[in-house]
Amino acid sequence: MEIWNPWHGCHKISEGCRNCYMYRRDAEFGKDSSVVTKTSSFDLPLRCDRNGAYRLSGEGTVFTCMTSDFFVSEADGWRAEAWEMIRRRSDLHFEIITKRPDRFYVSLPSDWGSGYDNVTLSVTCEDQLNADRRLPIALSLPLRHLEVITEPMLGRVDISKYLASGRIEQITCGGESGSGARVCDYGWVLFLRSQCEQYRTRFYFKQTGALFRKDGRLYRIPRHIQHSQALKAGINLP
Repeated sequence: MEIWNPWHGCHKISEGCRNCYMYRRDAEFGKDSSVVTKTSSFDLPLRCDRNGAYRLSGEGTVFTCMTSDFFVSEADGWRAEAWEMIRRRSDLHFEIITKRPDRFYVSLPSDWGSGYDNVTLSVTCEDQLNADRRLPIALSLPLRHLEVITEPMLGRVDISKYLASGRIEQITCGGESGSGARVCDYGWVLFLRSQCEQYRTRFYFKQTGALFRKDGRLYRIPRHIQHSQALKAGINLP
C-alpha cells in the first residue's frame, strides 16, 4: 500500500464529516485543512531512484489524496497533471476516495473513454441521505472499477438498489474514531453485509470505531484494537 497526496488540505465537505480523518491527520502536523496547496510530493509517481527505477513500486494500491479530495475545486488547475501521471503509471493501481462524484468530469483526460483500468473510484456515503445523493451519480460515470465506503457509518444504510446494478465491486464500512466519535451500531453493519451477500458483492468491515454498540450494549474501543476487533467478527465477504 502506498499513499500519494498530490495536494494538501480540504474544506469541510458535509455534516457527516465532522470528525473525518483528514482533519485529525492535518492537525497532527500543524496544518490548516481549509487551505488547499500543491504538495512537495506532487510528482512522486514519476520520481526515480539513482538506478532509474520508480520510487513507487508496481505492487499494491496507491491511495490518492488521503488528506484531501481529488475533485476539490481548489485543485482544478493541477488535476490534469495528476491524471497524466496516473495514465503514465499504468503499472500502479490508484484508488481515489471522494465525496464529490458530481465533479468527476472536471479536467477529465480526453482519452478516458470508459475509464482507466488502473483507477478505482471509491465513493463515500456515511448515511442514507448521502448514499442517495452520491451513488446515482457514481453509477452514471464511465468507470472500470467502482467501490463504496460507508465510513464513518452514522446510521442504517440501504443500498440494495445500487448493488443491483452489478457495477459496485466492494463495500467497505467502519465506525468513527478520534475525539467526538459517534456511535456505530453492529446491527447497521450486519444489515449492510446482508445486502452485499444478496448481490454477491465483496464486503469489508474495516474497523469498529471508538463507540461501538452491539446487542444494545455500548462499548468504548481503544483505537489500537479497532481494526483487529472488526476482523474478529469474521463477517468479511471475499
